[in-house]
Amino acid sequence: MYDYLSVEHDEPIAVVALDRPPVNALSFAVLDELSRAMRSLDEERSLRAVILTGKGEKAFAAGADIAELAVLQTAVEAKVAARTGQALTRQIERMRLPVIAAINGFALGGGCELAMACDIRVASRSAKLGQPEVNLGIIPGYGGSQRTLRLAGRGQAMYLCLSGELIDAEEALRIGLVDRVVPPGELMDEARRIAGLIASKAPLAVGACKRAIDAGAHLSLDEALDVEADEFAKLIESDDFKEGTSAFLEKRAPRFTGK
Repeated sequence: MYDYLSVEHDEPIAVVALDRPPVNALSFAVLDELSRAMRSLDEERSLRAVILTGKGEKAFAAGADIAELAVLQTAVEAKVAARTGQALTRQIERMRLPVIAAINGFALGGGCELAMACDIRVASRSAKLGQPEVNLGIIPGYGGSQRTLRLAGRGQAMYLCLSGELIDAEEALRIGLVDRVVPPGELMDEARRIAGLIASKAPLAVGACKRAIDAGAHLSLDEALDVEADEFAKLIESDDFKEGTSAFLEKRAPRFTGK
């Protein structure tokens, strides 16, 4: 079904792995396949979480395909290319399913932008992250300047995007670019542990959390609180809320159905 991805179902979790040796460069064909795969997975009601990673130990994704970028001739072509990558990263952010990035090796340029669009980022201790586009005479085009700003703050966004310097996983954790750092051999186990933990929760509540946090990041506090109150109110009428509260009072594990 896919030339550059592998998709494995271990319900309620799916694992999507970029598979374009040697460094999983993000060609436009890869972006298209990843968009189609994520859309398909998001429609599968039996799934509760997705893990996104890269095949092999060398790279999560070492950036866009430079050979494809090098043939762009006009600003119009370049904007179409940027919007293609931005559409994918925004699609991932807006998915019903939470997406966990398991960052193995290099996550550079478009690869770092792809990881930042995921909801939770777990990095191998050997991972390297960065936005080195200035070395090519361009800037991040798939949302890197804006998501680095939102995750790590203005100073770190300026530093990473202006210097093009790569940082290790521990530094990425310190500045908020990733959320967990684990030994290389434990990366997928930790990603699966987190995915399984999320998958055990009420699906409607998980989706509501995603929407509230994503919307709130771009709103004033008062506007964001309105979003939170609306999402909270909608869940009160759900079967999952009734099940969750009943299970708590009866001291048993809840059996959520997503209704």
